[in-house]
Amino acid sequence: MITMTAALQFHSQSSSKRIIHSLIQSPPIEKVVVLCDEKVDLPWAKCEGMGASSLVSGKALEKIIEKCDTDFLLIITHSHSIHISPGAIERFIDVAKATDAGMVYADYCEKIHGDLREHPLNDYQSGSIRDGFDFGDIILFSLPAVKQALKQYGARRDVTHAGLYDLRLKVAIDHRLVHIQEFLYTKVHSENVIEKGGGLRERHFEYVDPVNKAIQKEMEEVATEYLKNIGAYLEPRFKKILVSMHTYPVEASVVIPVRNRAHTITHAVRSAVSQETDFTYNVIVVDNHSTDGTTSLLADMAKHNPTVKHIIPSRYDLSIGGCWNEAILSDMCGRYAVQLDSDDLYSGPDTLQKIITMLRTGEYAMVIGSYTIVNELLEEIPPGLIDHREWTDDNGRNNALRINGLGAPRAFDTGLLRKVRFPNVGYGEDYAVALRISREYRIGRIYENLYLCRRWAGNTDAALPIEKSNRNEAYKDKIRTLEIRARQKLNKVKKI
Repeated sequence: MITMTAALQFHSQSSSKRIIHSLIQSPPIEKVVVLCDEKVDLPWAKCEGMGASSLVSGKALEKIIEKCDTDFLLIITHSHSIHISPGAIERFIDVAKATDAGMVYADYCEKIHGDLREHPLNDYQSGSIRDGFDFGDIILFSLPAVKQALKQYGARRDVTHAGLYDLRLKVAIDHRLVHIQEFLYTKVHSENVIEKGGGLRERHFEYVDPVNKAIQKEMEEVATEYLKNIGAYLEPRFKKILVSMHTYPVEASVVIPVRNRAHTITHAVRSAVSQETDFTYNVIVVDNHSTDGTTSLLADMAKHNPTVKHIIPSRYDLSIGGCWNEAILSDMCGRYAVQLDSDDLYSGPDTLQKIITMLRTGEYAMVIGSYTIVNELLEEIPPGLIDHREWTDDNGRNNALRINGLGAPRAFDTGLLRKVRFPNVGYGEDYAVALRISREYRIGRIYENLYLCRRWAGNTDAALPIEKSNRNEAYKDKIRTLEIRARQKLNKVKKI
């Protein structure tokens, strides 16, 4: 008979009672390990208390695994809000057995304000190494796979926050992580985590929030170790930037791709043309066939200011990345190309000068500044300044595979960028290019505020339906997958 150990965090008698009762009534479950901060009464059969405050610590996971003499380990990360569907445990086991998976996870439903909504998850790719990958709240591990992974790659008892992340990555090296595209449980959300519109509290900036610095450091260490284990880690050795003999019309070009931003585009362009520099520059606005009056606004600005270059592509199939390619391949583009989104602003008249000064040193193929999150009135809103101080010259390009973005504003050596080019997509195009450049070249950082990033309802990264959010995240995971394989090839790793 197949047997299983379940592990969960104790919250209170009332909230834990329901899930524990559900677990102990499942025949495959032989033991339920309940993690408690302090000694609590556990008057249920099959239950065993364990002194620990977190399911994600390396030390706690090691103790749980030591207690297991079963075939599988079921980890429930947020047990107080979970309702397991009848037959779900057996379904997890059936899939794990049929696929020889190292780990199995499933889609789930969410109960929000009494409404039941489906929450599908993404398939796991070899590039799904971000610590924020959404597995839901129920994860099934094969204990033979876990023990083999820990024997082969070692355990991390020293991590407080990254133990589960470390375990998942190590299991994934030699075993499949299988996604069940069925809704096997329901997560009930409390009122304080619901946003207007029914979405969950945004986690977009967790990895750059100073409050999470210690957590992120652990995550970086674990991810770096994983990259070393699979042969995708890059030592801090970089190619030199070749001095281009090409004659450029100006030293720098500010590039603004835009479609239907009549409300904000004039502010963005004025921010760009007001830059004070010791070099020549222009502002290339690629107008992707706007229909809301943006085109006439730009035509008027270009008519009255020769610095503004208004491009309307001949193609109709371009996304943001394709618009960038239109700009950098244009004979109007300068030696350096600098990003400005159509609804954002430079923080002052010296932004462009500071960026180009760093690029002119010849040490960097790309320079990234820091930005501040503001509302439509340009008032700072949390989390405020995003400076990506987690970046280091030695390990930044490795850790870049774990995090979801590298910051703004972004600036490039145009000669190199013309060789690399952007993928023609509307999300993650900047991340793809940055990863590709960082594979071989050094990226420079400016940690002072250079840019104002406006948050408003029309942003492309505003609250999205789960299906679109999943599609975006899956694309970034695909970019990571391709980049990891390229780095393994660079390191001459035979098994890819």
